[in-house]
Amino acid sequence: METYISYFDETGDDGVTTASSDIFVLSSIYMSTQNWQKNYDDFKLFRTKLKSEFGMHVSEEMHTMHFLRDKGLYRPYGWTLEQRREILTKFAVVISRLDIKVINVIIDKNNIKTSEYAVLENALTYNIQRIENDSDGKWKYIIITDEGRIAPMRKTARKLRAYNPVSSHFGGMTNIPIKGLVEDILEKNSEESYFIQICDYISCFVSLYYKYVMKDAELPKRIAQVIDKEFISRVLATFKSGGILNEKASSAKYGLVIYPR
Repeated sequence: METYISYFDETGDDGVTTASSDIFVLSSIYMSTQNWQKNYDDFKLFRTKLKSEFGMHVSEEMHTMHFLRDKGLYRPYGWTLEQRREILTKFAVVISRLDIKVINVIIDKNNIKTSEYAVLENALTYNIQRIENDSDGKWKYIIITDEGRIAPMRKTARKLRAYNPVSSHFGGMTNIPIKGLVEDILEKNSEESYFIQICDYISCFVSLYYKYVMKDAELPKRIAQVIDKEFISRVLATFKSGGILNEKASSAKYGLVIYPR
């Protein structure tokens, strides 16, 4: 049976309060192991070209929100605003051409009614459920995530192997434990993984799209200096045109999975 590899990363704080962020986005990309090497080679070639055009070192981690806010990590490059927009555009285009699928889960903390709501655990559950649905028993998969949240993620995944309540056609809930996940969730430093950095880019722009396009909030000034809402919308449209979004994950636009409902 074929095996897939899935990578996860998030944008936002997974605490239940809205103090540091009022939404939490957990994005996953997944691909067949048969396509992994080509995806890696294509993306590394892109990073090589990026170095020749803009000086960005091939091993330099792309942390999209920091890039947008011009954190100190990127200031020594001395890029103009136009160059930063061009870099962001090139990332979107190359990601859209990879042989991957993407699932985005948004937890809107403004809709949470109880302090007991487990933001990360619920986001991970909804994401894994949709990877499981897409596999439909035809392939197994492993999950690799950035460092820092491994303990609750492993606990959640282990629980889903025994208890995975889903809506029944006859009303109520029925338990359908997940079968496709191989091993515990594994962790890897995002600095050493292009694919986790790709998840970071996707989750960042999904977060921006939900908050500033769908909810029409005002963009923070530091971000608005670099991109506008039209740019954010174009990034999501680029993903759609590339066919990488699992739009069956949800009936919402771009297949965005949004909870609580």
